[in-house]
Amino acid sequence: MKFTSVMVALLGMAAASAPASVYAQDLTTVEAALQAKRAERWPVVGVMADVGLPDGAMGSLVVRPWQWFRAYAGGGSNSVSKGYRGGVSLLPFGAGPSVSLEYGHYNDGDANGLVRRMVSGEFKGSSMLDKVGYDYVNAHAGLDFGGKNVIFFVHGGVSKVWAQLHNLNDALGSPGSNTVVSVNQDPKITVTGSSLKIGLIVFLM
Repeated sequence: MKFTSVMVALLGMAAASAPASVYAQDLTTVEAALQAKRAERWPVVGVMADVGLPDGAMGSLVVRPWQWFRAYAGGGSNSVSKGYRGGVSLLPFGAGPSVSLEYGHYNDGDANGLVRRMVSGEFKGSSMLDKVGYDYVNAHAGLDFGGKNVIFFVHGGVSKVWAQLHNLNDALGSPGSNTVVSVNQDPKITVTGSSLKIGLIVFLM
């Protein structure tokens, strides 16, 4: 009788301890799975700095909801005036080959100082350069090195630039000339050409 009581007590203790052991094992498995998930997760928000033409120097906020897609917007300078730019990039493999489409704008600014620094000889200035601004669109392909936290990229392709010429009458006028050229409205010009930029993205969270 005493032996039977001991066996029953031992069986009861085993039955009571088994669910707790299984429960602890399940918790360990779930915790490991969550840690692995966090390790695999790519950061979504970051910052980008790049320089190129016609973009100038830009700083942007980047959002990457998926590994193959990122959107960004920010502002910068082209050494004449301040501007802004927004765009999207597609990366089929999360890194490596990429394609980007962007739109940007620069406000009117005085470009005489920039031209004076760039050209040789004495440059007295031009009234046409008193107000220089433009809109542009970039269609780029490139390579993005890195992936999860830090990306360095080189992008190049075609850019289309729209600008409006100001003070053309003043620039065309020449003292002492009998010929007078008059422009009633500031003309608009469109230029399409190749473009290139390099940049760095650091994802923070």
